[in-house]
Amino acid sequence: MRLRRVAAIVLRQFYLLRGSPARVLPLFAWVAIDIVLWGFITKYLNAVAASGLNFTATLLGAVLLWDFLVRVMQGVTTAFLEDVWSRNFLNLFAAPLAISEYVCGLVLSSIATSSIGLVIMLVLATGVFGLSFFSYGMMLVPFLAVLFLFGIALGIVGSAVVLRLGPAAEWFIWPIPAMLSPFAGVFYPLSTLPRWMQYIGRFLPASYVFEGMRKAIAGEAFSPYLLVLGACLAAADVVLASWLFVRVHRYTVRTGLIARYSAESLG
Repeated sequence: MRLRRVAAIVLRQFYLLRGSPARVLPLFAWVAIDIVLWGFITKYLNAVAASGLNFTATLLGAVLLWDFLVRVMQGVTTAFLEDVWSRNFLNLFAAPLAISEYVCGLVLSSIATSSIGLVIMLVLATGVFGLSFFSYGMMLVPFLAVLFLFGIALGIVGSAVVLRLGPAAEWFIWPIPAMLSPFAGVFYPLSTLPRWMQYIGRFLPASYVFEGMRKAIAGEAFSPYLLVLGACLAAADVVLASWLFVRVHRYTVRTGLIARYSAESLG
């Protein structure tokens, strides 16, 4: 793997963002809307509920973490789709670019774009709605790391789906986070779910993050083993997703399906 080629993929995404305000706006607009909306919802619930539960910490914190995962996933898929939309995908692989270098470039691009969204969310949630996320200190780092790895895995899988099924399949990947969120227990414990949904949830790394976050907010003891298990699942998901993308790429090259990404077939 050559770092200069990886950097070239990242640089291309930077130039796309620099030259188009329409691409920059979604980096922070949607997450800001989510934080503002849920921030006022939690303030209302705190005012009318008599349970003494801090809804800002539980619900708004969950929204922040889940939106971070979604931003990471979309950072990968959007960078990939930029090459599909611009009919540039075949041009990239006409150059001596390895598939691993291309995927690493997508991941680094996602790190940059998702970091912007995370900063915006933290500023709004902490400064406007008083979410004391920083009070958790270093505990926040492993939570975000697990979600980051899982988001990267989902982004690579989404890119592989589009690569295998064609450019029109992009509509299959946008609903993925919404489809997984009920099983991940974003807003409620996994014990709330039917048993068959709990089994699925235990295979999702994000579920361990949200279970741990709720225990930490409630002041209960949280086993680090569960977070380690979530991290291992997330790392395994990244490996499997990368393997899937490589296999799909080889299949599309071998069968000639990759030709549908050329300017001639898309025109």
